[in-house]
Amino acid sequence: MAKIEQGNGLGLRGSTEKLTDNGKGSSYGSDPEVKGGVLGEKQVDKYGFTGGAQQHSGESAKEIPTEVLRQREAKWLEMLNSWDKWMAKKHKKVKERCQKGIPPSLRGRAWLYLTGGKVRREQNQRKFQELDSQPGDPKWIDIIERDLHRQFPFHEMFEARGGHGQQDLFRVLKAYTLHRPEEGYCQAQAPIAAVLLMHMPAEDAFWVLVQICEKYLPGYYSSGLEAIQLDGEILYALLRGVSPVAHRHLKKHKLEPILYMTEWFMCAFSRTLPWSSVLRVWDMFLCEGVKILFRVGLVLLKCTLGSQEKLKASQGLYETMELLRAIQPQYIQEGFLVHEVIELVVSEKEIEKEHHAQLRRWKETHGDLRCKSPPRMHGAKAIMTAEPPSRQDLRQRPTIIVQSPLASKTDGETGKDAKKREKTKGGKQKITMLPPVETVNPYLHPSDPSPPLKHMTVQGSKESLSSAEHDTYL
Repeated sequence: MAKIEQGNGLGLRGSTEKLTDNGKGSSYGSDPEVKGGVLGEKQVDKYGFTGGAQQHSGESAKEIPTEVLRQREAKWLEMLNSWDKWMAKKHKKVKERCQKGIPPSLRGRAWLYLTGGKVRREQNQRKFQELDSQPGDPKWIDIIERDLHRQFPFHEMFEARGGHGQQDLFRVLKAYTLHRPEEGYCQAQAPIAAVLLMHMPAEDAFWVLVQICEKYLPGYYSSGLEAIQLDGEILYALLRGVSPVAHRHLKKHKLEPILYMTEWFMCAFSRTLPWSSVLRVWDMFLCEGVKILFRVGLVLLKCTLGSQEKLKASQGLYETMELLRAIQPQYIQEGFLVHEVIELVVSEKEIEKEHHAQLRRWKETHGDLRCKSPPRMHGAKAIMTAEPPSRQDLRQRPTIIVQSPLASKTDGETGKDAKKREKTKGGKQKITMLPPVETVNPYLHPSDPSPPLKHMTVQGSKESLSSAEHDTYL
């Protein structure tokens, strides 16, 4: 089998190769400030990108009317306030709303609830702070520090060397190596953590990362990458039923699945798709589980290699790899891709059936798996069923109360009419003034401040971050 690095450009397991030499490196991983760019002069899109392949062009995503967005936000707030009841009795509606797209203002909190990260955080209070205060293993610290600038370098949160975004990314990845020392750090975890940090504080991002690594994609980031290789064979087997033409083409050229799907699955398509498509895929993935990644992969293979006409441009192995490295824009556009993913029927049962078949073949050719991973959970409902949370664990802090659109008629009431009236036992009317509602930023955690950069410097690290570098994260 060909080496994995040839297929995706990621040194996925603890590579000690230096990623920058005297400031030189790939354009994808370069620091925009080194190039002389001035952040203030750059156009920032609605997702926070100032350039690069992920920058929003305005054409790739369908804009949702503001009034529709407000309605969706009210519905999601209602669900989050009674999350256990919705998941137990109305899970189909939750799934449908994830397929429509989670409102941007609530996406981080919804992901936290969907993955079970909220429950893990409540059941392990102060755990992240304890891990954060420890120095970490110098072997992993050095590799993590040299990977920081490669994660979405054109996003305003991660542009500045040593900025708050990179600090939080370091904290989350370091904490994971301490939480799972037998697993350590895998470079494909960095973009996963970076996407999470764009939507939530470091502590929440850590627990969602833990859930993704342990529940959604167990074994993906362990040494040997056996789990991802097995899933590559499952994807190839499922392709036979979805697109026989594409399956025959890959078989003809002996193109191993591990060469084209490793980065897709291990990074959950965060380095492959336009950003609007990435977010929609993640909404569905964190709700329904790994079958969404399989569906996206199958759709891309079918659209790229699914007809004789399309195969005229890919007569050999090299040409086929080039096509799969740069998927044509019309196939990864948000509306088209989401529709195709929803319409493609690939169930958990099919995946598990093929998983057992591939596991038998693996044992025949390779023997027993070296890495014993826990069974994979197929989405939010499976996680909640396996580990039922208490209402205390799901309680929101702070609770956000949004006035129902139906109550807008009361907006014109006078201050006297807006007072709460209660009847006393004697029939007299008692007037009680409501206390003012304090507005609290739900993502500002006083107990989770970003530590000063000087605390990030680890003794023995070859490339510690400098506190003198300019910081642009707000």
